[in-house]
Amino acid sequence: MIERVAELRAALDAARAQGRTVGFVPTMGAFHAGHRSLMRAARAGHDVVVVSLFVNPLQFGPTEDLARYPRDLTGDLAAAGAEGVDIVFAPPVEEMYPGFPVRPLTTVSVGTLTEGLCGSCRPGHFDGVATVVTKLFSIVGPSTAYFGKKDAQQLAVVRRMAADLCLPVEIVGCALVREADGLAMSSRNRNLSAAEREAATVIHRGLQSGAEVVLAGERDARKLRRVVANVLTTEPLVRLEYAEVVGADTLAPLEAIEGDVLVAVAARVGDVRLIDNMTIHVATSGAVVDLGTTVAPAGEGLCAAR
Repeated sequence: MIERVAELRAALDAARAQGRTVGFVPTMGAFHAGHRSLMRAARAGHDVVVVSLFVNPLQFGPTEDLARYPRDLTGDLAAAGAEGVDIVFAPPVEEMYPGFPVRPLTTVSVGTLTEGLCGSCRPGHFDGVATVVTKLFSIVGPSTAYFGKKDAQQLAVVRRMAADLCLPVEIVGCALVREADGLAMSSRNRNLSAAEREAATVIHRGLQSGAEVVLAGERDARKLRRVVANVLTTEPLVRLEYAEVVGADTLAPLEAIEGDVLVAVAARVGDVRLIDNMTIHVATSGAVVDLGTTVAPAGEGLCAAR
């Protein structure tokens, strides 16, 4: 494990000087099978695999769950080792943000893509994400970075940020990974009670219902939103925050389901905020829906560069 920026930079500069490639997986820890699928993808494609483990305070609002965010350094190090990770970068907050809790004077903001969905519910969240990811890309250097598609808005923001800032990083999106009962893998799932854990499966059922109407021919985005939302509101322990149908790349609200579409959901189950999504591709031949994958063994192809 490495905690210091200078040490990580030196190790990776030496590796690249030897012609070795770097795969990078940025995380906030509390690893689950989704994280491990990202590590496997990086391991399959690169000589050196780096996983960052940093709970970024800049992306949490004053009333959000920073203090409750799951942390398990011992378990995370064991999981990373089992996946063949070469370096875990786990810096203290002061290493990433000297002078913290004083916030840095320089931050990164990505317009438009951060205005809706979680951006409207979590002011400043994506500025925190963009800032820490830019810093991590600067520290790690030329590499291929792997992100999960569960955080679809985050992935879109990071892709645009890397392109706009000409960062020497290829962004790879990896499939959303689900539990056997359909619940999307999330570190926050650890904070659910047994009853809340059961109730949370309604989020996937809502998306499945939406998928069924699209595959049956529905192309009205407003009707699709209602179908998904109506299922979620049947569960008293779940409070729907939003169910939106947007362009997969633009994240702009849609009236018609055509082209590449993202159906995104956020809900609170008890005090735990969960997000989920599915993607739809509509062509003249019909629609293809991607709800992700259930927990997959090592070696399955879960990632696709864009």
